[in-house]
Amino acid sequence: MTGFDSSLLSVIGIVFGLGFVLSFGYWTTNFVEVQRAMASNSISAARKTPIIGAFPKMFVPFITIFPGMIAAVLVTEIGDIKAGESVAGGASGEGVAYNDALLYLMRDVLPNGLLGLAITGLLAAFMAGMAANISAFNTVLSYDLWEQYVVKDRDDEYYLMVGRIATVAATVIAIFTAGLASNFSNIMDYLQALFGFFNAPLFATFILGMFWKRMTPTAGWVGLVAGTASAVAVAFLSEDTFGSASIGVIPVSGQGAAFVAAGVAFVVDVVLSIVVSLMTAPKPVEELRGLVYSETPREDLVDPDEASHPWYQRTIPLAGVALVMVVILNVIF
Repeated sequence: MTGFDSSLLSVIGIVFGLGFVLSFGYWTTNFVEVQRAMASNSISAARKTPIIGAFPKMFVPFITIFPGMIAAVLVTEIGDIKAGESVAGGASGEGVAYNDALLYLMRDVLPNGLLGLAITGLLAAFMAGMAANISAFNTVLSYDLWEQYVVKDRDDEYYLMVGRIATVAATVIAIFTAGLASNFSNIMDYLQALFGFFNAPLFATFILGMFWKRMTPTAGWVGLVAGTASAVAVAFLSEDTFGSASIGVIPVSGQGAAFVAAGVAFVVDVVLSIVVSLMTAPKPVEELRGLVYSETPREDLVDPDEASHPWYQRTIPLAGVALVMVVILNVIF
């Protein structure tokens, strides 16, 4: 639930916070997505990483909608709440909700063997997602941060050890955050809140630094910290993001609070980054090659082998097909 009662907050949250900041931020700054692109063998392959990923993403709503439609017919409890009745039970213990549809379908439709297989599949999917995120975390910590800024010029075994320690630490943190997630009404509220706290300011810093050569490292850190702090502040001022700790000054709840927080974090990050950049010394232009678009030679931005590939392996045609499919699906549904 977005929790929007205000048309102004709805536009800010859904159009700007979700449609622009969180959506673009997910595909351009998410550690898992970026790590896969960085491991590719050419710039065209890196560009196709999010484009190829967009195709299965288009059909995620169908995976959500179809089981719900089936549950409304086959599951008695879901049919009852659809008719306006209150049904005791559910995963929360406070009554059956539509979010329980998949659990009840598994209970009623799957025989024991397939039920075990379905549960195994859910656990495998969860473990795959966790493994990808933890792998990205230990890579960023050991290579991008520890080696670059904390302890330099050590052998590979040392950084491998740091990565292993980071893996254990990330697992412990994940267990702790699972406890925090239990305080949210559903997992999407929790995920969108985290994206608003971290992905939104990261996207602002990323996009500004990539297209504005005057951006400075100090401005990047200030923008990130201030953007995250502003998103957390919005969460506290909302109605329910932090449960009883939220004071309800901003009349928005659920995922809507995360969308507004993302929009605020982006704006605060960009504004402060610009102000601090104008007050601090920029990096030398020669160090910006490959980092800032305007300072990167065109030959570094083009894959000379892409023209020889068939159309379905080239970036622009693939992106065009994805765009057309998105437009068609949005018009139909």
